Amino acid sequence: MPYIGETAGLLTSVFFAANAIVITRAGAQVGSIVVNRTRVVFALVYLLALNLILFREPLPFDAGAVRWTWLALSGVIGLAIGDAFLFQAYISIGPRLGSLLLSLSTVFSVIEAWLLFGESLRLGEIVGIALTLSGILWVVMERGPQLANSQGGLQPAEQPARPRPALSGIFFGVMAALGQATGLVLSRQGMLGNFSPISGNAIRMLAAVIVLWLVAALQKQVGSTVQTLKANPSALKLLALAALIGPVFGVSFSLLAVQHTAVGVASVLTSLAPIFMLPFSHIFFKERLGWQPIAGTFLAMAGVVVLFVT
Repeated sequence: MPYIGETAGLLTSVFFAANAIVITRAGAQVGSIVVNRTRVVFALVYLLALNLILFREPLPFDAGAVRWTWLALSGVIGLAIGDAFLFQAYISIGPRLGSLLLSLSTVFSVIEAWLLFGESLRLGEIVGIALTLSGILWVVMERGPQLANSQGGLQPAEQPARPRPALSGIFFGVMAALGQATGLVLSRQGMLGNFSPISGNAIRMLAAVIVLWLVAALQKQVGSTVQTLKANPSALKLLALAALIGPVFGVSFSLLAVQHTAVGVASVLTSLAPIFMLPFSHIFFKERLGWQPIAGTFLAMAGVVVLFVT
């Protein structure tokens, strides 16, 4: 199939944008911690079933210890830790700005490759980093409508806007980007060769489930998590949907993109969720956007493109 990597990369961005909408609605009901714990369980069940259907085993037990180690570390950092920050960012500052801050992961991945693996930092990459940071800063400094309120919902369009997004929400978004970038760098090592993205994703998800629920057990929060979900059945349905859209379709298609096209092209196409979030936010949250957030978003995305095509 021609352009399979490019198509997979573009679909990844659509899935991630849709996932942000669903996660925000669920998180407003049960909180980001419960969202993260529950979503990975649903996602793991889906992935185990897919592996059974496609490969006749729930997990790739013969994948080798080195591959398992890289992918497990990727799952812990990218899915357990990084997504915990991301979901709190969605609740704190809304899915549009949260998704935009997540695009910083492209900047962090370039810097990490430079620091950890000695890859050169070219002039074009420096320009791309500057453009991305400028665009995000432009949006963050906007005094516009429709930022998240303290209860996790979005303000109605007719209410007075908060001056700027909460610093805590911006911090959560930046940390989410750092977690995703680190997870991506680690997953590349684990996905070397012709290895199934679905199998790789299952290993990552299993590691995230173990860590998240082990922490919940140590904090004696397993029972309270279950009770919260029982009291909010609509949130449980949203999380089942989110697990299918994000961790299964989104992540698997992103790994497929990395395998079948140049890393730079895949990175650009899988980072376009903020562009799709512009119409999504208007449709689902009735967010009225001025020219500044739109221009800033496109400037940031231009920086992402420059990062990986120079």
